[in-house]
Amino acid sequence: MEEDNCCTSQLPAETQAPAMEERDPESNSSTLQEPLLKRNRTLSSTPLAIVGTKVSHIESLDYEINENDLFKHDWRSRSKVQVLQYVFLKWSLAFLVGGLTGLIATLINLAVENIAGYKILAVVNLIKEERYLTGLAFMTGVNLVLTAFAAVLCVFFAPTAAGPGIPEIKTYLNGIDTPNMFGATTLLVKIFGSIGAVSAGLDLGKEGPLVHIGSCIASLLGQGGPDNYRLKWRWLRYFNNDRDRRDIITCGASSGVCAAFRSPVGGVLFALEEVATWWRSALLWRTFFSTAVVVVILRAFIEICNSGRCGLFGSGGLIMFDVSSVEVRYHVMDVIPVVLIGVIGGVLGSLYNYLLHKVLRLYNLINEKGKFHKLLLALTVSIFTSVCLYCLPFLAKCQPCDPSLPETCPTNTRSGNFKQFHCPDGHYNDLATLLLTTNDDAVRNIFSTNTPTEFQPMSLIIFFILYWILGLFTFGIAVPSGLFLPIILMGSAYGRLLALAMGSYTKIDQGLYAVLGAASLMAGSMRMTVSLCVIFLELTNNLLLLPITMIVLLIAKSVGDSFNPSIYDIILELKGLPFLDANPEPWMRNFTVAELVDAKEPVVTLCGVEKVSKIVDVLRNTSHHGFPVVDEGVVPPLGVAAAGATEIHGLILRAHLLQVLQKKWFLQEKRRTDEWEVREKFSSVDLAEREGRIEEVAVTREEMEMYVDLHPLTNSTPFTVVESMSVAKAMVLFRQVGLRHLLVVPKYQAAGIPPVVGILTRQDLRAHNILTAFPHLARSKSRGKHN
Repeated sequence: MEEDNCCTSQLPAETQAPAMEERDPESNSSTLQEPLLKRNRTLSSTPLAIVGTKVSHIESLDYEINENDLFKHDWRSRSKVQVLQYVFLKWSLAFLVGGLTGLIATLINLAVENIAGYKILAVVNLIKEERYLTGLAFMTGVNLVLTAFAAVLCVFFAPTAAGPGIPEIKTYLNGIDTPNMFGATTLLVKIFGSIGAVSAGLDLGKEGPLVHIGSCIASLLGQGGPDNYRLKWRWLRYFNNDRDRRDIITCGASSGVCAAFRSPVGGVLFALEEVATWWRSALLWRTFFSTAVVVVILRAFIEICNSGRCGLFGSGGLIMFDVSSVEVRYHVMDVIPVVLIGVIGGVLGSLYNYLLHKVLRLYNLINEKGKFHKLLLALTVSIFTSVCLYCLPFLAKCQPCDPSLPETCPTNTRSGNFKQFHCPDGHYNDLATLLLTTNDDAVRNIFSTNTPTEFQPMSLIIFFILYWILGLFTFGIAVPSGLFLPIILMGSAYGRLLALAMGSYTKIDQGLYAVLGAASLMAGSMRMTVSLCVIFLELTNNLLLLPITMIVLLIAKSVGDSFNPSIYDIILELKGLPFLDANPEPWMRNFTVAELVDAKEPVVTLCGVEKVSKIVDVLRNTSHHGFPVVDEGVVPPLGVAAAGATEIHGLILRAHLLQVLQKKWFLQEKRRTDEWEVREKFSSVDLAEREGRIEEVAVTREEMEMYVDLHPLTNSTPFTVVESMSVAKAMVLFRQVGLRHLLVVPKYQAAGIPPVVGILTRQDLRAHNILTAFPHLARSKSRGKHN
């Protein structure tokens, strides 16, 4: 019969099921043919990435609006009340995301401050009684138990909760679905694991995990709860799509940063600059609303805790490290140390990224050996950290207290700027002030102003080297961890060292030098500028720092970029996550999409009214997620139809074809259906589902001979590009619009020319995959670098 082969290209033998694992499931082309002048490999690599502890199958997200007949009818039939419901629910979810993130962040802070506080008080009392070995054993044992608690949760219950989670969030907002990253189990493990890991005194922060926690809350709210207990509330049907879920997760990421630093504007800018690929003004308003709610929650709890009802929780205000009382004065000589801080931050940040890359590669080899090795690695790092934090202060000399200082000196409490440690009365140990405390208090102490003689150079050098080593070996173990706080501590140490070296040649306070040092190292490692500048201004509450902070950040980022990528980009590469960068490679401008699709076998297309047997055959023999729908013998609105004229009706998704087979929406004869027929069987909510496999669908021999009208379910407005377009331009379009499939159409339209040349997917547009398939481009790229 003519309809049996009218539109579907013949599937080659190598596309049978055994070869399925070696092809790109997003791509609509089969494995590469092998001509005489063959390429090295196929164009698209296998989309596998390390998610948690497993190598997982990675799929793209459908951010593009699927404008089929059902969507258009649903959009036209929406009343004003339903539109208001949709808008109201968006703002309500943004409010809930901010409120819950602020509440959980407060509870984490309360738990960490009290657990770590009572631990440190007990250690201080043992040292006061000169029971030094007992103090070491107690501190090491408690930290070991807390680390084991966090590691066991991550290793056995939610491996995806380990690490900061920010690289995976960046990838999700870039268009990639990372399995099990935003589940309820991951959220709970992230919360309790962060409490255990931070309380254990490990060189990590809770800032990165808070960003992940905010994103998990947003994802669970948007989809109505966990997968097994999802609410089927009628209003939530509006959010049963990847596009709206992306927006609410962006609000969650912003809320997490705000909760970590009490920086509402910085949280919004962090999402805009660092994690979000796609942005618009309406999303800006909702993220700002979410962070405002977080600040209100945090402020309310701080007022409660100021009355002493929160145990050992500190009495800090909304600003974590307030230096607003310091008078900032500049003169010409201050330009030299400011520039020097920026250069040092860029060099040290890039060196830190390089070394951390090597350590993470080593940790991957250790983690591959099994769960026991992951636990053993985490416990080893915990023991090493505890011994260093306890023993190193004995190397520092006791300093006499300055009676002119308004603060109590020495102090034996959990917090304070002048820890007595083992020193006699009237003396303090400056290294114990930084090491024998929580990480947050260590930042407060090293940021402290009007204390020019508090810290000695040798103590700062020991502190910097220790946290450099601990930062390298702590990040990557199986506990929730963040990079912000370790980098802040390292940067503030060399900032103070530079201030001591400058001596009387500068008028800037040493505490402000510590702030600039922390900002420069963060910019040199993470390569953030605008959001980081605002975060530090909101942290320190001193606008006079703005000009020199901007200079330091710009210099540090520029220096760091000349050596290697940012730390998050390095982690993305290590995990194999297919992140599309904003800037295409220069050689992509001389390479067309026609040359890309030429590296792939003919595209698999379907007829507008297709036979069931053809659909089953295509789904069984390919793993593609999108198929062009083409009609033949079409008469154009104007003019005379040429022989063999064809029309691209659109693109149909694999999930929709599976639903057609599951619902048995078959026709006895080959015909177009009426609009009421498809609405009787499907709804727009049904088409949002992405579950199901062809192996689970049973089709009888009689049903194989029936037909399906694909027109009502086909996205009739897919994005297309002409085959002469450069790969660089196509990649920018693909990334900015958030596509999953991009149709390539011929430049010339005529009878006998196929209406679709091919389909490009994320894997096809990645520079690494293109260079693998076209090695001559790699050689031209290297020649361009030498020239």
